[in-house]
Amino acid sequence: MPEFRKKINLIDVGPRDGFQNVRTFIETQTKLAIIDGIYKAGIRDMEVTSFVSPKAIPQMADAAEVARKVIDIYPDMRVIALVPNLRGAQNAWDAGIREAACVISASEAHNKANINRTIQESIKGLAEMIRTFPGLKVRLDVATAFGCPFAGKVPEEDVLYLIGEAAKAGVDDVTLCDTIGVANPKQVQSLVKKVKEEFPRFPLALHFHNTRGMGLANIFAAIEVGVEHYETSVGGLGGCPFAPGSEGNTATEDTVNMLGSMGYETGVNLEKLLEAVQYTKEHVEAPLTGKMLGVTASSCANVSGKA
Repeated sequence: MPEFRKKINLIDVGPRDGFQNVRTFIETQTKLAIIDGIYKAGIRDMEVTSFVSPKAIPQMADAAEVARKVIDIYPDMRVIALVPNLRGAQNAWDAGIREAACVISASEAHNKANINRTIQESIKGLAEMIRTFPGLKVRLDVATAFGCPFAGKVPEEDVLYLIGEAAKAGVDDVTLCDTIGVANPKQVQSLVKKVKEEFPRFPLALHFHNTRGMGLANIFAAIEVGVEHYETSVGGLGGCPFAPGSEGNTATEDTVNMLGSMGYETGVNLEKLLEAVQYTKEHVEAPLTGKMLGVTASSCANVSGKA
């Protein structure tokens, strides 16, 4: 097995992907407190909100306020927001966001359900966004990269085609998303190898939902083929409102525990992270799916995510 770097980078998407599926509105100060807890645990890359229509996802009605305050309070944080279209990009830009994730599904059926566009329409919109905001770093999130709730298994060729079109449009990064949590380790390694071979310039990231309990296994499988960037969520919160069967993301704390136990460095303090998870449990009306919250502080004292 080839040697890979021991540093693994975690991007917590709980404040965006985790919160968007919570029906009861989370007060802005509560959102900021959870973000603060994640930050104090050592995470410096975070997807903090989504500039979508509040009519579609009321939870994100305070996106601009959250973004401005986070940018002001944490100058060393990599602050990312999801933007679905040109209007969302404008609102994000006005709020100070300089890195955005744009979601396009590899499955035509899911793309229509998620953002009411064909894939070709989404690609054109992506290109227009990049032309309009040259100072905005835009990342492509390939939704349903491993499976679609409507069409079943998604061919690898469809994923590669979408990334190729996005590359022509000028995206900076690519994230492969297991939107409904159906990926398996063998499938992950196969697709990752092909993406890395065809698009070596992209710093590839992966985003796994844990619907079938394979989130951590898939992360480990991807590490073995050289992926160093992973999107996880505080407490395992998450789910796509427009993807039936989509459950929580792989929990950040579970990932930190696994990686730390294996000698990988994440720069995350597990004890402090569990404090943020506990706060989330007490203040967000949604079930948490992470497994580490019940673990005592003493038993995780040697698993800080630092080799």
